[in-house]
Amino acid sequence: MHGHAKTGWMIAFAAACLACFAWAAQAQTAAEWSAQQEAAGRKSDQIMADAMRHQGLLAQYLAMRRAYDSDHSRAFQLIFGQYISWYLSFLGDYPDAVRSFSVSQPADREDNPSPLAPHSGYTAQPALDAIPTLAKNYRIVLFNEAHNVALTRSLTVQVLSRLRQEGFDYFAAETLSSSDTGLSSRGYPIDRSGFYTDEPIYAEMVRTALKLGFKVVAYEATSTTGNTDVRETEQARNLYQQVFEKDPAARLVVNAGYDHIVKSGVYLDGSSMAEHLYQLTHLPMLSVEQTMLYPRPSSEGDHPYYTAVMKTLKPTTPTVFINADGKPWSLRPNYDVSVFFPPEKIERGRPDWLSLGGLRVPHYISADHCQGHYPCLIEARYSDEAPDAIPADRLMLDLTSVDNAGFRIPVYTSSQDTPSGDLYLRPGKYQLTFSDGNGRVLHKEDIVVAGASP
Repeated sequence: MHGHAKTGWMIAFAAACLACFAWAAQAQTAAEWSAQQEAAGRKSDQIMADAMRHQGLLAQYLAMRRAYDSDHSRAFQLIFGQYISWYLSFLGDYPDAVRSFSVSQPADREDNPSPLAPHSGYTAQPALDAIPTLAKNYRIVLFNEAHNVALTRSLTVQVLSRLRQEGFDYFAAETLSSSDTGLSSRGYPIDRSGFYTDEPIYAEMVRTALKLGFKVVAYEATSTTGNTDVRETEQARNLYQQVFEKDPAARLVVNAGYDHIVKSGVYLDGSSMAEHLYQLTHLPMLSVEQTMLYPRPSSEGDHPYYTAVMKTLKPTTPTVFINADGKPWSLRPNYDVSVFFPPEKIERGRPDWLSLGGLRVPHYISADHCQGHYPCLIEARYSDEAPDAIPADRLMLDLTSVDNAGFRIPVYTSSQDTPSGDLYLRPGKYQLTFSDGNGRVLHKEDIVVAGASP
């Protein structure tokens, strides 16, 4: 991993997320809870720095996992639980990434009426078709994501080609590093390209944008002091200077986290990145919300509208609601459209959305080449990319189903002794690498994934 991964904004983000856990402040003052968060943040920072000294992503995760299990205080478990969940997604263990940190989505007084309400006038449409149609009238399209839930990136990867056809020509992704000046010419992200780019679906999002001819922009703030509005302001300014100041006719797609894309209202200590960007550009924006209506680990955490839509319509692809006038429905009024993600189907331990709407196919992998070293990490890189490229997919296998910290490492056996699973890959040529928990390469081989791209 890269030394710049752990920066001040990550601690600020973790602390901000904890504000929603009102129960944590019970029987203690707000000042006491804030002090515990700050202490947990400093400890998390040190653990991350120590983990970076290990060779390989799996070794770093194992070091972090041991540290996580050594401190069961509420503030530390909540803050560092997010870090653990990010790493689980980096390693391709998507179900446990969601289980290790999950925020419920209850009904809220600001919710708009359900799209299923009588006489609402809304009908369900595939999001992949509806969003490009909505985007025709906008210069800026904003997508958000839940950083540990790669499902909320999967639609963005698929819709990029449609938006490119509509004339969008810039793509900006949160936490991309401006120091990776070779990203565009290289055509794919590497370890130092950013933070969330270590997760294969995020990397595929950036890689896809580059292949489609988007000009890819790193807009992350570099300031580590001040309140959250400092980051929002700097992000917006970076977007304006790198895109619209240079190219007034540009059409921009932005990927960001959570409420960075709200178009109005109070955002933490000030205003959102989107609102700051509008003040600079005065351009119409389409805000696509993807973090509220996806399946939680327990159905008790799902929004009531989500439960009703899944039960009534049983969608199999990401879905939005549009009325007869072409107006989209959103859960909250400060977004334009909300996406409903259908429940995951777990096949051989991995979620079926990894197919990215049919762009990728499952490819069976046995742990034979792990040579008895567990946990074992299998990575698939495109054959025309360098060994430092972020893989197209990763699979982590072990002989035990539950680790010491309570997280399950996927185990799918075709025989009693050999774990196995599926990588999800586009048709083409790849190099597979098998590594142990110390970052040592155990085996390499070339494979060809058959099939024709849609």
